[in-house]
Amino acid sequence: MGEKILLAHGSGSRLSHDLIDRILAPPLNNPILSRMDDSAVFDLSGKIAFTTDSYVVSPIFFPGGDIGRLAVCGTVNDISMSGARPLYISLALIIEEGLELEDLRRVVESIAETAAEAGVIIVTGDTKVVNRGKADRLFINTAGIGLIEGEADISGSNARPGDRIILSGGIGEHGMAVMSKREGLQFNLPITSDCAPLNHLTAAMLAASRRIHSLRDPTRGGLASTLNEFARQSGVGITIEEAKIPVHDGVRGACELLGLDPLYIANEGKLVAVVDPGDADIVLVMKTRIGSSRIVDMPAGEILPRIC
Repeated sequence: MGEKILLAHGSGSRLSHDLIDRILAPPLNNPILSRMDDSAVFDLSGKIAFTTDSYVVSPIFFPGGDIGRLAVCGTVNDISMSGARPLYISLALIIEEGLELEDLRRVVESIAETAAEAGVIIVTGDTKVVNRGKADRLFINTAGIGLIEGEADISGSNARPGDRIILSGGIGEHGMAVMSKREGLQFNLPITSDCAPLNHLTAAMLAASRRIHSLRDPTRGGLASTLNEFARQSGVGITIEEAKIPVHDGVRGACELLGLDPLYIANEGKLVAVVDPGDADIVLVMKTRIGSSRIVDMPAGEILPRIC
């Protein structure tokens, strides 16, 4: 059996410092974090985007990612959806007593690798250890800061009548990957999470066009919830064409088997861009393959719990 987290690791004692020195600090080391002060100090000027989120995914390792990669990608992507360039992230770990140190090491190394991929820096953090049974192995809280450059004005309230909707790729991959791992399901076609930082993609899009009105990564609630949010914020109706929405064959087959709709399944590496807004009531309509229409409303309850 490998080493495990003890309550004493969260007590501020020698074990706490040992945990930081051996497991947490080495993968994340940088000049700002290495000062180990209570606050990170850095220079910024201009309009700032700021976000925070918590990650409680179960299991903490899944096909295509883990809770650490998810935390960095989720924070980077939230900042990017405002048209900002992500710069700095905070990292708070809530660790359950009994978590294997090797699993914690894997998560922290994944955080470091993903931050490097996205080009962001972990500048401050915190660690708490809770009693066995008081958490689900590991929870992560993050906050992120980004700089909005130029005249970008990106908001879910900026959609206009006549705008086009652009989806960056196939939907439902993250949610189905997590669910299949958690429930021990195996499908003929493997399903891998799409978990990825989107800041490089959004930067390229904004460099090509300043007429992007709305951006969002369709996480919990999937594409359907995201479009409902745009419609509600902007006061418009949105029509989408089902045949043009890409769905991986493995995701489609798994959803059909389980009676789920890919439109409502979470994504962690895709974005929706709106390029126009208006005054219409909040009605989201989808043209189905057989030519009829159905209302695509907000989900009434939880479809896939604990996927981000």
